[in-house]
This record gives sequence, structure tokens and C-alpha cells, in this order.
Amino acid sequence: MTRIAFIGLGNMGGGMAARLVGAGHAVTAFDLSAAALERAEARGCTPAASARDAVAGAEAVITMLPAGPQVRAVYAADILGVAPAGALLIDGSTIDVESARHVAGEAAAAGYVFADAPVSGGTAGAEAGTLAFMVGCDEAAFGRIEALLAPMARAVLRAGDHGAGQAAKICNNMLLGISMIGACEAFALAERLGLEADRFFDIASKSSGQCWSLTSYSPWPGLVETAPSNRDYEGGFAVAMMLKDLKLAQAAAAASGASTPLGGQAEALYALWERQGNGGRDFSSMLQFLRGET
Repeated sequence: MTRIAFIGLGNMGGGMAARLVGAGHAVTAFDLSAAALERAEARGCTPAASARDAVAGAEAVITMLPAGPQVRAVYAADILGVAPAGALLIDGSTIDVESARHVAGEAAAAGYVFADAPVSGGTAGAEAGTLAFMVGCDEAAFGRIEALLAPMARAVLRAGDHGAGQAAKICNNMLLGISMIGACEAFALAERLGLEADRFFDIASKSSGQCWSLTSYSPWPGLVETAPSNRDYEGGFAVAMMLKDLKLAQAAAAASGASTPLGGQAEALYALWERQGNGGRDFSSMLQFLRGET
């Protein structure tokens, strides 16, 4: 049993913390949302009155926060110098690479082992313990990090040194956002051409157009049982979160001089869909936008 502080109990964090409890760890949790904290308590976590209270006495600290500014602020004010010396610090948030490297530097200066470890797998993966973690850390620390993340994961992959986890997540989600738009466009065109969606799905899933967005997360309802398209695009990975990740990718591209024209177009399309009031719906709802269901 490890004493773990879990900070940030939103759509992802709540399920992740519960998986750690199920693995036999003692999890002290904190979130600014009283409702989220109550849900975590019902699932076996011990609620804390503040982030500082949660990390006091913890052997490991895991954070799942909205963006880089919050990560920087929480680590500076509530974790570094408050968590016991030798505590393992892991940030599972999806943030900019610069912020991840900044926090890593501050943590190292204070004597802590730190990793940026953003996740892929959505809320279903958080609940099922089947997330993929993309880890940026010192190579010597990876074994310890992998063991702590294992109850929440189907895969824990070291991407490289600090910041590399965030780089991998940003690139992966840019690819995902682009491929989902491609799948949605193909379904919309097939419909206009009189091709039944299930027939197109059967053919494309066995042909060169096959991709995860098509066969594992189909935007067309009734084709993949677990896909959010079967729940009117509720749950899953929100449009607003995809848009956030695409903005991170475009900022990183601008800073590094990379050319990402399809990433830029994907960002623009998801921004239009979000502005029509769809920020909370799953990102595969882009199909409705392309079918004219605005």
C-alpha cells in the first residue's frame, strides 16, 4: 500500500483515483468541486480540505489539472516543499511542454522525482483502468513511476526526458483530431452517394482507410457498441478538450517552426463546432457538423 495524494477529480481524475483505491492504495484526494470530492469519497478516497492537506505525508502525488498555469501554481504553492522529501510527483494533466519542463526543474531543485505523464483513453479508460500513459522522466526513475501508474493503465510508455510525455500527447491527439474529421467526412460523403453506413464501415474497416477513429470509435451510431455516437455523443472525449489539445499543438508548431496545416484546419473546425454550443459533446460529434446538423 502506498499513501497517494490525488489532486484534481474531474472526468478523468475521479475514475483514476478510484482505480488506485481498488488496487489497495490509501488515496487522499482534493478538488475545488465539492461534488467531485463527495463522489471520490463514496469510491473509497479520503477527502482533504485543501491540496496542501492532501499531500502532507504522501509517498506519491498525482495531479490531473486543466492547463499549464494551474499546474505551475499548484506545484509551487501546495506541493513542492509540502510533500515529504522523496515523494514521487506525477502530473497526468495535458499541458504545454514548457510548463512541464518548468515544473520538472523546480521539482528537481527541491529534491523530488517528477514525471509528466499525460494519458490517452478517455473517461472509459479511466474507469476501466485501461489508460495509456506517455511519460517524460529520468530513465532511472521510470520503473518506480510505471509501478505506481499500473493500476490505471493498459500501457505505460516512456517517451523520453521531462516534457517528452507532453510532446507525445500533443502529437498523438493532433493525429487523432485529424483522423476523426477524415472518418466523419467519409461517412458524410458515403451517405450523399447512397452508400449505407454499415456497408461502408464493413468495407473501409478491411481496406486501406482503416483507422482507430473508424473501427474503435466510429462516429456513426450503431456500428461500434462502446462508441459515444451510440449515446448521442455524450461522455467520451469532449470537443472542448480536443480543441484545447489542438491549440497546444498549434502553439508548439509555431514555437518550433513545424508545418502542421491539417492540424490548423482541424483546430478551426472544432472551434466552429464548439462555438455552436457543442463543447461538452464527444469530439466524434463532428459528424453532425459535416452532415449539416448544426
